[in-house]
Amino acid sequence: MTLVSAGYRAVRRTGELVSISECVAEVHDDWFRDLSLARQTGLDVLEVGFLPDEAEPIVREIIADGWTRETSAVVGRIEEGASTSGELLGFELVGYDGGLWHTWRCLDGLVDDVRAATGVVPGRHGLIESEDAAHQAARWLTESGLGDPKVFDWAAAALYVP
Repeated sequence: MTLVSAGYRAVRRTGELVSISECVAEVHDDWFRDLSLARQTGLDVLEVGFLPDEAEPIVREIIADGWTRETSAVVGRIEEGASTSGELLGFELVGYDGGLWHTWRCLDGLVDDVRAATGVVPGRHGLIESEDAAHQAARWLTESGLGDPKVFDWAAAALYVP
C-alpha cells in the first residue's frame, strides 16, 4: 500500500513506547514539513505516513478547525502526496480532535476492545507490526464509534525513523 507523508513529529522517546500523541508522549507542539527543522528541536524525530483514504477524513477535520495547506504541515504534506522514507518502526492507531492527536492507548480500553474484536495487538514499541492488521484495526475502530466523543475517524499511522 502506498503511504503519504504527513510530515515530521518531534517527540521525547522514553522507554519502549513510541507515540505521536500528546496524551502519552512528550511532543513538540508543531508538526514539521522539513526534517532539518524538526531535528533542531533536539528531540527524536519521527516521520508519519498515512494511507490517503484514511488520512482524508482527518484532513477534513483539521481544515474544519481553521487550518489550511499553508498553515498545517499535515494538510500540506498529505495534499502534496510526499512519499515516506526511513526505518519503519510500526503502526499506531491515531485520530485527531480539536488540535490534539489521540492514540488508541489514551482512550480507555480501546487497545483491549480492538484486541477482542480483531485479534490485533501492539508489539514492539507498543506499535502494530503488520500493516494489514493496522488498517483492519483502524477501520474497525472507526466503525465501532468507541472513540466518540473525541475521535470519530481513526487511521493507522506508520511511524518511521528518518
